[in-house]
Amino acid sequence: MKTLSRNILWAILSLVLVTVFFSAFLDAGSQNVQSLTISELVQKINAGEVKSIAVNGNDLKIVLADGAKAASKKEVESGLVETLKNYGVEAAALQKADLTVQDQSGLKYWLGILIPTVLPVLVMILIFWWIFRQAKTGVNQAFSFGKINLKLFAPSKDKVTFKDVAGLKESKEELEEVVDFLKNPKKFLEIGARIPRGVLLMGPPGTGKTLMARAVAGESNVPFFHISASEFVEMFVGVGASRVRDLFSIAKKAAPSIIFIDEIDAVGRERGAGLGGGHDEREQTLNQILVEMDGFERETNVIVMAATNRPDVLDSALLRPGRFDRRVILDMPDIKAREEILQIHVKGKPLNKGVDLKLVAVRTPGFSGADLANLVNEAAIVAARHGERIVSQDDFLSSIEKVILGPERRSRVISKNEKEITAYHEAGHALVSAAIKDADPVHKISIISRGMAGGYTLKLPLEERRLKTKSQFLADLAVAFGGYAAEIQTFKDLTTGSSNDIREATDLARRLVTQYGMSEKLGPRTFGKTQEMIFLGREISTEKDYSEAVGTEIDAEVNLIIQKSFNAAKKIIATYKTALEAIAKTLMEKETLEQEEFYNLIKKYNLKPVIIR
Repeated sequence: MKTLSRNILWAILSLVLVTVFFSAFLDAGSQNVQSLTISELVQKINAGEVKSIAVNGNDLKIVLADGAKAASKKEVESGLVETLKNYGVEAAALQKADLTVQDQSGLKYWLGILIPTVLPVLVMILIFWWIFRQAKTGVNQAFSFGKINLKLFAPSKDKVTFKDVAGLKESKEELEEVVDFLKNPKKFLEIGARIPRGVLLMGPPGTGKTLMARAVAGESNVPFFHISASEFVEMFVGVGASRVRDLFSIAKKAAPSIIFIDEIDAVGRERGAGLGGGHDEREQTLNQILVEMDGFERETNVIVMAATNRPDVLDSALLRPGRFDRRVILDMPDIKAREEILQIHVKGKPLNKGVDLKLVAVRTPGFSGADLANLVNEAAIVAARHGERIVSQDDFLSSIEKVILGPERRSRVISKNEKEITAYHEAGHALVSAAIKDADPVHKISIISRGMAGGYTLKLPLEERRLKTKSQFLADLAVAFGGYAAEIQTFKDLTTGSSNDIREATDLARRLVTQYGMSEKLGPRTFGKTQEMIFLGREISTEKDYSEAVGTEIDAEVNLIIQKSFNAAKKIIATYKTALEAIAKTLMEKETLEQEEFYNLIKKYNLKPVIIR
């Protein structure tokens, strides 16, 4: 209603403007013309003041003897000469004036008639046509909810192949069969083989699920339809199912083709969960996907690919054979894969000859492909900010810390006392890490504030780990208490700087007891059932499945593990007090110590590896 009122207002305003414009246009030519009555014209003719008279219908255009222009009108029923004689014009005087009759069928005559009458009507028709067109568009939109907003990536445009995806060797091998089927479907059909209807790409965020799907499309050279699962769901029940039908209809017409549904867990969550899973629209959309995948003809060359980082919440009907029965896992890249990913992302960027991408890969455990792409971009930004034309090794190393901890906060002003406390705290972490056998080696120590951290000690493992031992966990706990122990040893007091270390150490110690079964007293058992809400997709509560007495024993075991680790850290700090002071003083001077500088500094103190038991 509001839109209609606004359109009517615009129509009225437009009509007024058109009327004013044409009124001004028609009156513009007559602004300097004198209007005469018949009597006044007769007097001027008799006085010899009229040079010529032009007759155009009933209009008279008069030119006076002095060159001035005038206008008048004659009687409708009679001619001009007859009219003038009736008003007493002398014949001799009339002969002195030139009389001409103009043709009334000229362009100006018709424009003079049509413009004031027809044009406003045409303008009104156009305005109302535009109003009704807008209304029709709104109606069409109301009836087009069931149409899919599909994105088509043509293989010839921005083509991606398996060469553009670093690492993931096993995942590529799994998907090569899909590519072969799309290229040569007869080879499989003739032998009676059935290619999987659906391929589910599973992995943490940023591991390249969408990129891998596009690589399959690029390798097979077929149309690639991409849509997010959340686009199926609307506020009107049934719209999602209609869009699913439309999607599969378009894909079948373009076969062989690939449908890629990103974040399929948005509609594919377990039905009947009760919490966030009872939405009729979401369930109807899921049901339609299941039906469409079952309805594929044997000869239909359409493969459905989907991506999710939460396969545990997907409906079991979606994962059964005949639907998403091939599951491809895309894991976090190892050190070799990270180096290959970095080599892809540095293409087109000028690098210093001394850049060692392997060192960057070593310092980025746990980074996904997206994280590494962001890292390379950040390194280029750092180089440009410093006015450099090439990206150096220091730019990459600085970007690693920026991605992990945040940007440097050199403008943060701290007192000399706080700087000293921070230096001893980080020196404590580094010293304990260097003195314990199963701890990760130190790569860098800094007392420059980054993000929320006043300083940091960068520790990274020598190799990729899939499993972790109890001794390694205990070493991590001791390193976490290194800063705490150094503050007690040096200043005989404590600060809030260790609060985060203590919180993480307490959480880790509790997990050793309750989740990993690493308590000698309580044995191989887990304690507490974690309940998840599928709708939220994260832990929200833990159910106690043990008695109060067992809870007391759990607390005692957690305290025992923490106390062992803290005592080990305190012993190392007390034994190598001179090394601690040397590290802290060097940090206060340089603010940053790289790995080689740190180990050269402590080499003379003959640190012996300690094992926590």
